[in-house]
Amino acid sequence: MLGLKVEDGMSEDRRRLKVLLSAYACEPGGGSEPGVGWNMAREMAKHHEVWVLTRANNRSVIDAELVCRPIQNLHFVYFDLPRWAKWWKRGRRGVQLYYYLWQLGAYRVARMLHHRVGIDLVHHVTFVNYWKPSFSALLPVPFIWGPVGGGESAPKAFWDDFGFRGKVYEAARDLARWLGEHEPVVRIDARRSVRALATTEETATRLRKLGAKNVRTYPESGLSEEEIERLGRRKMRGEDSVRFVSVGTLVHLKGFHLGLRAFAQAGLSDAEYWVVGDGPERQRLQALAKEQGIAHQVTFWGRLPREDALGKLGDCHVLVHPTLHDSGGWVCLEAMAAGCPVICLDLGGPSVQVTEETGFKVPAGTPEQAVKDLAVAMRMLSKDHDLRTRMGEAGRRRVDEHFSWPKKGVRVAELYREVLL
Repeated sequence: MLGLKVEDGMSEDRRRLKVLLSAYACEPGGGSEPGVGWNMAREMAKHHEVWVLTRANNRSVIDAELVCRPIQNLHFVYFDLPRWAKWWKRGRRGVQLYYYLWQLGAYRVARMLHHRVGIDLVHHVTFVNYWKPSFSALLPVPFIWGPVGGGESAPKAFWDDFGFRGKVYEAARDLARWLGEHEPVVRIDARRSVRALATTEETATRLRKLGAKNVRTYPESGLSEEEIERLGRRKMRGEDSVRFVSVGTLVHLKGFHLGLRAFAQAGLSDAEYWVVGDGPERQRLQALAKEQGIAHQVTFWGRLPREDALGKLGDCHVLVHPTLHDSGGWVCLEAMAAGCPVICLDLGGPSVQVTEETGFKVPAGTPEQAVKDLAVAMRMLSKDHDLRTRMGEAGRRRVDEHFSWPKKGVRVAELYREVLL
């Protein structure tokens, strides 16, 4: 099939396929998109012969990792635009244009690689955004798209809580998404994909409207076995005083203002609330804590290195993550792996990750209703140690069974065979 010679002793349906991963963002030890690119590459190489097409600026950290921990069947192909074009990326003002031009150039590299080694299948991994084009779909081989996200939106009822900057961001994002959906290559990606993987049902709906025929919901987030083991060493805390925590960039869409208002409404005079992260909303959130009369209970730790941030997470009892549109939500997985129940809104990626056994998913009808329901969840978890313990243990099991990268890798590898056989 597809001109591949079956190796001696290996059945046709178990042979190694030649796979090209398009991973603009790919970095060992990274979280978010760089982590998706790296972990997908590492896991796929356990099952198939994998070439990863990524940016040249990822080379030093990847090469250093492979010197320490070589990986068989994994090859990297590096490409970047000329030095003059990198001007567009300064201050992230032109990263979208840079990415588009990178995709154009990367397609030429991918085409030459295909002629040289005979790729069986191409899989676009990063960027994890459905309205940004992947020119790798133009190769004459089966194309898997995703997981991709970005189809989620903040409910309009919550826009009144946003400052001017937040409202401009949401309006600009809606416009960018509309323009992206009308970009010809994005529509080709949808129609050529033999499988389109969507991080959430909101994104899945948009992919179907673009013409994708075989769409599945599949979260892009995951944790390595090492991370799960390290986070799992955290002991369940049993103190009377409960500590809540929110972790992330302090921007309007994270909904931390809802968490602070809920904490004040819950009336937990002996509890604490930690906020780990920094961003343009920090002063506004600090002012809100004073306004709500909880400033003495709230600690803003600022931006911390990832290991230190995970340490703070491990020192807390409950994660509060009321994000208004988030395709992933890595911190929810990290919290569950650490045995922390999660309180989130029933939106986007966290809604897929969190279950009623591992936390509380609050409906996002209006800000007032959401704050009230968040406060109820906070009171329940603060008063019931056994409930926190049960949810924490269930969270650990769920991450291990569904979100460990090795197990995610097995499922994607089987998807490859399903496509080609």
